[in-house]
Amino acid sequence: MSQQGYVATPPYSQAQPGMGGYPAGFGSAPAQPLYRHYGGPPQSFPAPPTGKNTCLWSPIPPVKSSSIYIQQRHHNLGTLACSMLLLRLHSCSVLKVDHPPLAFPAGPGPVQSPQAPPTSHLTQQQFQTAPPTAMGHPPMGPHSSQMAHPQSPLAGPTMAGPQSMGGPPPMGGMGRPFPGPPPPGSLTLWNCLCVKGQFGGQMAGPGMAGPGMAGPGMAGPGMAGPFQGGAAQMAGPPQKKLDPDSIPSTTQVIEDDQAKRGGQVYTTNLRGQVPPLVTTDYTVQDQGKAQEYQRTVLQTCRPSLAHLTQLIKGFTPMYVVNHGETGPIRCNRCKAYMCPYMQFTDGGRRYQCGFCNCVNEVPAFYFQHLDHMGKRVDFYERPELSLGSYEFAATLDYCKNNKPASPPAYIFMIDVSYANIKSGLVRLVCDELKTLLDNLPSSMVKVGFVTYNKILHFYNVKSALAQPQMMVVSDTAEMFVPLLDGFLVNFQESRAVINNLLDQIPDMFADTNESETVFAPVIQAGVEALKAAECSGKLFIFHSSIPTAEAPGKLKNRDDKKLINTEKEKTLFQPQKAVYEQLSKDCVSQGCSVDLFLFPSQYVDIATMGDVATHTGGSVFKYSNFQVERDGQHFLSDLRKDVEKAIGFDAIMRVRTSTGFRATDFFGAIHMNNTTDVEMAAVDCDKAVTVEFKHDDTLSEETGALMQCALLYTTISGQRRLRIHNLSLNCSAQLSELYKSCETDALVNFFAKSAYRAMLNQPLKTVKEILVNQAAHMLACYRKNCASPSAASQLILPDAMKVFPVYLNSLLKTGPLVGSAELSTDDRAHQRLSTTAMGVEDTQLLLYPRLIPLHNMDVASDVVPTPVRCSEERLTDAGMFLLENGCSLFLWLGQACPPEMIQSIFNVPSLAHVSLPELDNPQSQKLRSIIDSLLDQRPSSMKLMIVKQKDRSEIMFRQHLVEDKGLHGGASYMDFLCYVHREIRQVLT
Repeated sequence: MSQQGYVATPPYSQAQPGMGGYPAGFGSAPAQPLYRHYGGPPQSFPAPPTGKNTCLWSPIPPVKSSSIYIQQRHHNLGTLACSMLLLRLHSCSVLKVDHPPLAFPAGPGPVQSPQAPPTSHLTQQQFQTAPPTAMGHPPMGPHSSQMAHPQSPLAGPTMAGPQSMGGPPPMGGMGRPFPGPPPPGSLTLWNCLCVKGQFGGQMAGPGMAGPGMAGPGMAGPGMAGPFQGGAAQMAGPPQKKLDPDSIPSTTQVIEDDQAKRGGQVYTTNLRGQVPPLVTTDYTVQDQGKAQEYQRTVLQTCRPSLAHLTQLIKGFTPMYVVNHGETGPIRCNRCKAYMCPYMQFTDGGRRYQCGFCNCVNEVPAFYFQHLDHMGKRVDFYERPELSLGSYEFAATLDYCKNNKPASPPAYIFMIDVSYANIKSGLVRLVCDELKTLLDNLPSSMVKVGFVTYNKILHFYNVKSALAQPQMMVVSDTAEMFVPLLDGFLVNFQESRAVINNLLDQIPDMFADTNESETVFAPVIQAGVEALKAAECSGKLFIFHSSIPTAEAPGKLKNRDDKKLINTEKEKTLFQPQKAVYEQLSKDCVSQGCSVDLFLFPSQYVDIATMGDVATHTGGSVFKYSNFQVERDGQHFLSDLRKDVEKAIGFDAIMRVRTSTGFRATDFFGAIHMNNTTDVEMAAVDCDKAVTVEFKHDDTLSEETGALMQCALLYTTISGQRRLRIHNLSLNCSAQLSELYKSCETDALVNFFAKSAYRAMLNQPLKTVKEILVNQAAHMLACYRKNCASPSAASQLILPDAMKVFPVYLNSLLKTGPLVGSAELSTDDRAHQRLSTTAMGVEDTQLLLYPRLIPLHNMDVASDVVPTPVRCSEERLTDAGMFLLENGCSLFLWLGQACPPEMIQSIFNVPSLAHVSLPELDNPQSQKLRSIIDSLLDQRPSSMKLMIVKQKDRSEIMFRQHLVEDKGLHGGASYMDFLCYVHREIRQVLT
């Protein structure tokens, strides 16, 4: 789901239709709605502007959810996005493959819902090749005939009941197995999602190779063994080719959901309902659940549910409740904050906590009578009682050292070594900062400047000075800040001195020959400066090379291609600990976030340098072989977005749940000193945190499952706030109800983050094996317990998960998980770190890019053409296509593009002269408007690359066609479907 900003609505004193039995609208709305912080004076806000980016007026504040959310997202801070959908299966998709009949194992009958979901038969054709040996994934071993005991995705095999199941060791940090056997008659969720089974050995078990399926030793010519991505040897008579249009299409699913649910108002007052897809435009109306900020894998849990997933994603403005010096009202036992799930009793004098059932006294100032339905008469006047998301003004008890928080500071730290001076980067940065600092997210933010190579230069830019003053620190082993007064200043007050400094820096180091740099002391200097100023903040570091100067944090080149596809490949992505690990802790403790802009011409060990940024809530931007003329605008766009976006600092997050389940693991740009508190030096609108939940006890179908996420942070203006998000989920004893509301996008987000963490401790082969095994067991569980009886030759997929295989296959082909010496180690490490902090919509786009045909676009229409399937088969020699995945942007031109189209768009006679189009005609203006709209939607800038058919540059473009075979290994979508089908059959035997 993509969101947009909160829009003001009629006063809380009005009755809310559809809630609490009140009739719609007590009286008429005032001409100008009045809003206030609770306990403060009323405030007047203008009505929202009209247009696509706003919400309709409604009784409860709506949040627009649309695919253009990111256009407004930089005005917001970081939000809770939970992922627990009820696997939606009004129907299931069926693919038939011609295999021998498969006998189901004897045992208790399947757990059926009252009515089996209807199925749709797509085809009854045969695959042309033998898919199992055409895979680019590691061989899989035979599976146990039993559904093994549950554990979280990407956890290694362990003991399951009385039988030991062999395989690789458990994956560190990937979840914990459940000891003991499952409850009788119950099937936990992760029996579907992951299983402790045998993961080694050959893929095909004895007797499993039938027509169209290759057994051991059936690899065709040119193959080094099973799953190497080559063509498989036929194991039977020639077969017909399966029509690609007959297999589930991601673009069709997105288009259908937009047509069915686009433009609708989605209210959150009904527990367990499934929101539209993240790609759909719709309006969210908050009526007690924070679902506009949260996406969950399941909206309904079984009473024996094992794990859930929760995500945190970008903030929008919301109501602030201020109880003065008393502070927020909380449960005395579990410390949950006041929310819609608290039940008031005894005439309003007490309330029962919905999370722990503790009965608490209502403070005298908060007392209010109850109406005839047991609801407080001020229910609609208090956001904390009627909304799912709101904020509390925090008291001094929530501040460090019981002192009020100070506004944060931004420190710009520029590498002035030879490489950056020669490339023109230093002058480009200095020129941009002169105007960019006018657009800081708050005028209260202070700024400071440091330049460095082997030594550090601090600048005094106090407004009283006529010229800036430089102070040099050459002892990088014991870093300190040589000045306090004048280093961090208000830009508006010191504008003249700062502009003078920015003019002098490029000339000051123009003749430098120093090529060695330090890195860790630079971050340490920033931390010390913020500590001295007693504030939080962010470091913007512009760096070009691996730090080789003699100083703490010196790194060595460890890029050894010989380690690729070996047990030691994981060491390439493990950060070098010692100094940098302690540095991350120091940054988080001070609320110091690090944003790293890298301009390397060779290996720089991003796995280590970027690790500090990742653990402090920061970002890593990479511009290889940087040239100002070619890459300057791309870099400046990223810098502007990064400086201007809304952000919070010094954040701590705690997730509370009702009895029966609890949060156990967290994924994101975070740091954790214990198992419950998530610490973030900064949290912004582009970051997401994924939370894994574990089941401990029986859940009640009547009361459901409740979650509350509380985020304590400092605003950009220096106010301490508590942001609260509440969510309630259904519980059901029917397994089919789970599959009816599964959200594939959220599930894949969790799988990607789990896999990228696991690869630090396990070989890539093991990680990929477990991913595929989990998918097979998940789908086998559905077939065994929920689907109608059908022939074994049919591949049956839940309707809500029918495109899950294409996402999983795309994940297996991403750079971090592909062991190829052709890929840069730094690029792989960079993608791994970036994905760790992504939200659901970002991973969805990354794993299935948008391929937009432009050759038939309507110049008069404002609508972007409908994307097509991401496959080479959709390209045409006479066509023009735009491909974007949130990180890369390509304009592909077929070799037979009509000359008149080339002339009308690019104003050149032929393909040989094509460059970026000028805005001098309707066709080029339409193309530019489409590109600009895509760039505005994404959290980071994308550099447009023009690719001509059959040029060498086309290789980079084709690796993003995720339905085709991977250029560096990996199966096509069709081959992977057949492979998954075979794995499912092995599970069920």
